[in-house]
Amino acid sequence: MQVSPRMMRRVVAASVIGNALEWFDFAIFGLFAVVISRLFFPAHSDFASLLLALATFGVGFAMRPLGGVILGLYGDRVGRKKALSLTIVLMAIGTGMMGVLPTYQAIGIAAPLLMVLARLIQGFSTGGEFSGATTMLIEFAPEHRRGFYGSFQMCSQALAFSCGALAAYLLTAHLTPQALDAWGWRIPFLFGILVGPVGWVIRARVDESPEFVAYLREKAEKKHAGRDSIKSSFVSLFRDYPREMLATLCICVVGTVSAYVFVFFMPIFAKRQLGMPIADVNLATFVGTAVLLVCCPLAGHLSDRYGRKAVYLPGMIAYGIAGYFLFRHFVQSPSFESLLLAQVLISFFMSFFWGPTPITLTEVFPVGVRSTGASITYNVGVLVFGGLAPLFNTWLVKATGSNMAPIYYVMVSVVIGLIGALLLPGAAARLRPRTA
Repeated sequence: MQVSPRMMRRVVAASVIGNALEWFDFAIFGLFAVVISRLFFPAHSDFASLLLALATFGVGFAMRPLGGVILGLYGDRVGRKKALSLTIVLMAIGTGMMGVLPTYQAIGIAAPLLMVLARLIQGFSTGGEFSGATTMLIEFAPEHRRGFYGSFQMCSQALAFSCGALAAYLLTAHLTPQALDAWGWRIPFLFGILVGPVGWVIRARVDESPEFVAYLREKAEKKHAGRDSIKSSFVSLFRDYPREMLATLCICVVGTVSAYVFVFFMPIFAKRQLGMPIADVNLATFVGTAVLLVCCPLAGHLSDRYGRKAVYLPGMIAYGIAGYFLFRHFVQSPSFESLLLAQVLISFFMSFFWGPTPITLTEVFPVGVRSTGASITYNVGVLVFGGLAPLFNTWLVKATGSNMAPIYYVMVSVVIGLIGALLLPGAAARLRPRTA
C-alpha cells in the first residue's frame, strides 16, 4: 500500500508529538523529585524523603509491563491507532492528578497514596506508548528508511527530556525556593494536561497502519481470525522468538540505564551529593538531551545504510569508555563546565544506540505480535534496570561511600547491551522486517 507524503508527515507528527507529550509528563516527576519528596513524603531526614519519592517514581515502572502487555495485545487486535488514542488519555489523567494534588501538610497520608495512584496510571499508559507509537511509525515508513523514521521515536523522548529540563531550569532559576515549593513545581504538570486533547486530536487524523490492515486482510482470507487467540499470540512470542526476545531485552537495558542514570539520576546526584546549583544542573541536562534530539536521526540513517549491528557495537563501546572517564572527571572536579562536557559527549555516544533501537525492537517480530513483543521486552528492561536506577544508585552511593558507584552500574549495562547486539538474529548485519 502506498502512503502519501502528507499522511507520512501526519504519522510522524502523531508519533513524535504525542509521545513527547507523554514522556514530558513522565520526566518532570523525576526532575522535580527533590521538591516532591519534601511536600508529599516527609520523613525523619531529607535522604529518607528522597528515597520515598524515588521509590514512587519507580512504582510507575512496575505497571509498565502490565500496561505494555494489555495495550500491546489491544493494539495487535484492534489497531495501532485506537491503542495510541487510549494511552494518551490515560497519561493526561495521571498527570492532571499530580498537578492538582494537595500536599501531605494539607490532607495527610492521602497525599502520598494519591501520588502513587497517579504514578500507577502514568506507568500503565507509558507501558503501551513506546511500542504502539514505534510500531505505527515503522509500518508506515518505506522499508529502506525504517531505521531513520523509527529514530524519531527516540527524538520524541529526547525532546520530552529536553523540554522537561528546560522547564525545570527556568523555574529553578527564576523562582525563589519558597515559590517553587508553593506552586512553581505544579506548572509543568498542569501543562501536561494538554496531552489529552492535543494528542488525541493529532492521532485521530492519521490512518490505520497499512501493514496492519494488510495483516488483518490476510487473516480474514485464510479464515484464521476465529481460531486465533490472545493467549496463543502471547505464548508464541516466548515459544517462537526466544532469541529475539532476549536480544532486544538486552539492548533495552543499556538504553534505559543511560536515560535514567544520565538524565534523571545525574541532576539529583549533582545537587545532593556534589552540592551544585540546581539551575546549572538542569541547564546541562537540557543541552545534553538536545544533543540526543539532533543525533538520533543520524544514527537511525546510518543503521539503514550500514546495518543495525554496525552502529550498535562501536556506539556502545565508545559510550562505555567515554562515560567512565567523563563521569570520573566530573566527580573529581564538579563544576558546570565538567558536567556540561559529560552530558554533551555522553549524549552524543548514547544516540548511536538510541537511534536504531525502535526499529530493532519491532522488525524482529512479525506483524501479528509486533506491538506485544516490543512492549514486553522494552517495559521489562525499563522496569528492572531503568525505573529503579535513581533509587538504587542514590542508595548505592550512600551505602558504599563512593561517588563512582553509579558508573559501575552503567558499565554492567554496556556489557549486557553488547551481548544483545551480538545476539540479534540474521547472518547479515542489517535486519529485514518480518511480515509473516
